[in-house]
Amino acid sequence: MAAGWLRHLTKGSVDVYSGGSAPASALNPTAVEVMREVGINIATSAPRAFTVSDVKVADVVITMGCGDTCPIFPGKRYEDWALDDPAGLGVEAVRPIRDEIRKRVESLILDLGIETK
Repeated sequence: MAAGWLRHLTKGSVDVYSGGSAPASALNPTAVEVMREVGINIATSAPRAFTVSDVKVADVVITMGCGDTCPIFPGKRYEDWALDDPAGLGVEAVRPIRDEIRKRVESLILDLGIETK
């Protein structure tokens, strides 16, 4: 959802890599549904494992509770966003998670000075 928001809010002007240290085999269908409700289609995205190369080229690395399994490189900006895991939750429970992710992405965009217009 965070990658979807970032692509949408920056109108594709930012390269976004989305993955994890132990990604699921498929996107959460409820996450796809709640993003579709706000006009963002993430259905074509596929979970993938991050590589060391992905992290090395990133300007900012956002983690969501991966702890010691995420590679750490000096000089990179890291943020860990503690959010509820939407796995197994219904639409009503995932909407607030989606909305919180949007707030955090908007804050990151402002902090980085990324133009959104």
